[in-house]
Amino acid sequence: MSTLSISPAFTAPSSIRLPRTSVRLTRRGRLVVFLAALALLLLSAFFLGAVAVGSESPGQAEPTEIVMVGTGDTLWGIAAEINTDGDVRSTMAEIERLNALESVALSAGQKIRVPVSDD
Repeated sequence: MSTLSISPAFTAPSSIRLPRTSVRLTRRGRLVVFLAALALLLLSAFFLGAVAVGSESPGQAEPTEIVMVGTGDTLWGIAAEINTDGDVRSTMAEIERLNALESVALSAGQKIRVPVSDD
């Protein structure tokens, strides 16, 4: 086997001193830099979140009524009762949006908002 050694192509004369470019931080210095970066990140997230929430324009209030879920009631059944145009799925999606439901599961005694039909 052969050994490979790497030597620099150019070596500075010993009379010329190159400035030392590495920065060494103490433990406290690293903590200060970390906390400053963290504060900057949190501040940025706060302002971006405020802009995102504040940019929504308020709309007209939707006419709704509150319905108490009975034993055996399903979201499909409630949507079918109040639906006038025949599209039960869109009414279900509207009820889910109005109540910020994560699933279609309902509990007996739960109060939910439903859109008022234009009968």
